[in-house]
Amino acid sequence: MKQYQSFEDIEADLKRLNLEKHIAWEEMKLIKSEFQEELKPANWLQTALKIAGKYGLFLLTKRIFK
Repeated sequence: MKQYQSFEDIEADLKRLNLEKHIAWEEMKLIKSEFQEELKPANWLQTALKIAGKYGLFLLTKRIFK
């Protein structure tokens, strides 16, 4: 456990902890908004189209080399 020598040390530590808490909160909000963006149907459709395109290209090359 940390031993404090003055009230200024305590206040500085409390201020630092408060800033760390605010930074962590802002990071959580950013992660939440990124997660919500990933769950939008448009992103799912875009991913599905990419996969379908790669699969179609695979089938096309398979037919060419048969």
